[in-house]
Amino acid sequence: MTSRQAPHPIKRRLRAALKWLHLWLGLSVGLVFAIVALSGTVLAFQREILAWSQPQLTAAPLPAPAQREAALARIVADWQALGLSSLDLPTAQLPVWQGYFPDGERRYFGGASGELLLVRNKGNDWVLWLRDLHTHLLAGKAGEQVLGVVGLIALFLLLSGLYLWWPRLSALGASLRWYRGPPTRRWFSWHRSAGALLLPLTLLAVLTGVGMVYDGAARSLLRTALGDGPDARKPPKLAARDATIDWAAVLRAADGRLPGAQLRRIGLPKGDSGLVTVRLRAAGEWHPVGRSMVWLDPYRAQVLGVHDATAQDAGARASEALYPLHGGFVGGRLWQWGVAFTGLVPAFLLVTGFLFWRRRTAPRRPLPATSG
Repeated sequence: MTSRQAPHPIKRRLRAALKWLHLWLGLSVGLVFAIVALSGTVLAFQREILAWSQPQLTAAPLPAPAQREAALARIVADWQALGLSSLDLPTAQLPVWQGYFPDGERRYFGGASGELLLVRNKGNDWVLWLRDLHTHLLAGKAGEQVLGVVGLIALFLLLSGLYLWWPRLSALGASLRWYRGPPTRRWFSWHRSAGALLLPLTLLAVLTGVGMVYDGAARSLLRTALGDGPDARKPPKLAARDATIDWAAVLRAADGRLPGAQLRRIGLPKGDSGLVTVRLRAAGEWHPVGRSMVWLDPYRAQVLGVHDATAQDAGARASEALYPLHGGFVGGRLWQWGVAFTGLVPAFLLVTGFLFWRRRTAPRRPLPATSG
């Protein structure tokens, strides 16, 4: 009688099928996963890269409230007709206006003057090109959906790898050991140990990324799972009018609606809707721009609705934590570096998995003949 029973045939076939899928999905889709993850390592420092490469954007002091209001009026008057959809207000970290235009283009304006300082787009700025690769695979909405499928496959790779690795308690130490040789054992042990030890970070990165691609489904799932009440409702569409907007009055109307919250972004009227949305970052919010909102009738500078993101139920707050967790915007430098390091893991797993497969399938050299 043996000390261990042989695996059940069905379980053995399942394990063999998982190994085959894990191998070939890892060597194919894993390449896209690794490239996207590597771009995320760079994007974890996109704010620092912008400040380093464009020092003129951070050199100016923050504008006074009156200067800020005058600059906003000038920017909207000059650029809204040319595609400007929203503006980030000057902050201590970036004391200029950041305007958003079609096709991911960004333009930067003096905080006090409203003068154009810089134009960035995918054609002239490698960080924005990398960002588009990371979020849309350089293919717009279609690329984003492909990226969602890649994320789901990456999730399968991680969980199937966990299943294939899972050892007996007595073998846990050996299963996490990194061997120096021979090559087949070395690459297999490095792949297996790194995958197991770094699984929590990698799994969090994949789950948050997939959750952002399928944001509606993720939010509904989290709200249902955590028993949230009804979501906040946006005010009904406001008819657009050909009338002058007092942007100083709009800013003053939005400011102070949530105690301690900072004005971060202004969404301009779009199409046939005259509604203006001001995003605020309330105390305790993780999102760098904030998810709290004030909706206004800009023609009368009248507040139509207020949404405090910090007062939401747990599911909605969890949904809005996906982006700051994924991008390294919460937890200070430690989490930022953790996100950057996590972006290296898929490439390491791809390389070690490929080297293990190549060494294992390489034809063995015949032994040299011996003289009689």
